[in-house]
Amino acid sequence: MIDQQTPSRRGVTRLPVRQRTGRFLVLAVVFVCAACGLVYELELVALASYFIGDSVTQASVVLSVMVFAMGIGSLLAKRLRTRAAVGFGLIEAALALVGGTSALILYASFAWLGEPRYAVAGFSLAIGILIGAEIPLLMTLIQRVDRQDAGGAVADLFAADYVGALAGGLAFPFLLLPMMGQLTGALFTGAVNAVAGGALVLWVFRRDLGPRSRLLLIVVNGAVIALLATASVLVDDFERAARRAVYGDEVRVAVQTEVQEIVLTGPGSGSLGLYLGGRLRVSSRDEHRYHEALVHPAMNGAHRRVLILGGGDGLAAREVLRYPDVTSVTVVELDPAVTRLARTDPGLSALNGHAYGDPRLTAVTGDAFAWLRATHDRYDVVISDLPDPGITASTKLYAAEFYGLVAGALEPDGRLVVHAGAPSSRPRTFWTVEASVRAGGLVTRPYRVEGRAGGLTAGPGHATGGAEAPRDWGFVLAARQPVGRLAMDSGAPTLRTLGERELLAGRRAVERVRQHGVLPSTLVHPRYWEET
Repeated sequence: MIDQQTPSRRGVTRLPVRQRTGRFLVLAVVFVCAACGLVYELELVALASYFIGDSVTQASVVLSVMVFAMGIGSLLAKRLRTRAAVGFGLIEAALALVGGTSALILYASFAWLGEPRYAVAGFSLAIGILIGAEIPLLMTLIQRVDRQDAGGAVADLFAADYVGALAGGLAFPFLLLPMMGQLTGALFTGAVNAVAGGALVLWVFRRDLGPRSRLLLIVVNGAVIALLATASVLVDDFERAARRAVYGDEVRVAVQTEVQEIVLTGPGSGSLGLYLGGRLRVSSRDEHRYHEALVHPAMNGAHRRVLILGGGDGLAAREVLRYPDVTSVTVVELDPAVTRLARTDPGLSALNGHAYGDPRLTAVTGDAFAWLRATHDRYDVVISDLPDPGITASTKLYAAEFYGLVAGALEPDGRLVVHAGAPSSRPRTFWTVEASVRAGGLVTRPYRVEGRAGGLTAGPGHATGGAEAPRDWGFVLAARQPVGRLAMDSGAPTLRTLGERELLAGRRAVERVRQHGVLPSTLVHPRYWEET
């Protein structure tokens, strides 16, 4: 793979630049290509986690496939060493095209075909092969411009490669995503990749090229750059079309924050859908069933001071604020854009009963885990209305250590309620949550309520990630002392659907499918995974 012979002075290629300048330019291109390659990797990991979920699994698959493919690419590149210049130019053009358009194609696959699991694996393989072919060819090129021994050339190349990877790894979250977004960021990276690779070969190594090779590289690189530029001009139209395919024709708000994509659909509160990270979190058709079951059993007892973890949409707060003897409600939400929409969007604010206009409510922006570690306040009721535990970013918020922090924030007779997933379709996850709450030092009482009628899809397109809507919602009610029977507080408001009879039936139904021996999830040994 690497030429071990130190080239003689005669073997050094005549360059249109000084030898030292040529060596610098080769290393500069190594730096740029390494940065672009890492951006492609991170882009694949981010999109796979976003579209499929379970970011640990997706990162493992993408990175392991890419590293394996890089080995294949290195072996294949051996055949191109005799024509290293033209080979490198064509490989960089192919990498720019594949890597630059990967985000667009994966988004299109998600929007129109469903979960892009196989497309992610295919791009990981293709990009890995192309990245793997770079270093052997660059090694050949740098030995042509410099009489340096092979060991020194390898050290220089890998130093430039690693520093470039650092630059790409930092540029992706801090520059490309916030300034350009995923789609335009990938296209821009591809264009930089094509320009750097093409310029090196067509300028520094142009004397290695025959007329046909030179024309081929000019045409190929020009076509790739033109295609990426055209795609960047049309990316907004593409994104709107893909969003309609995923969420339907009634998208009103679409915001990409540092945390997630937020989409609101429907003309008003009567037909509103709230999607966070591509998953339906709220449907105005049936959200009352979920939020009534989440909030009101926990309000049976003292409830002057209430803490809501998550729930930035204000819907759990709406139910809490229906109790006139509640004196304060604190909502801890990670993404300030969610609370901002809950305050200002006419449809969502009408649905949550203008909860954020109530002087008893205080909204806090922050991570629930870190916030609980820092607070010294005590609450009568803690409501955990957090994203699904199968989403890796939320796993620590369903760990035994987290529930230990919650227990410390409860008054002696306080109560915690946790949304724990659907016991019918994801029983292992549900009982892992229950075991984790117990491991946090609390006594539990699980229950369930019926979910969306008929198990219909949660929304238009594939916005649930290809999954059906839950047939039921599962909850865990917990306290420091044994929890009494499930019941409503004597001062509970009139509810639309939930009653004590349904609660007791849900309690019995969930106990019939109890899984024994389930281990709790901890920070060092998370036990949640996607169930089918």
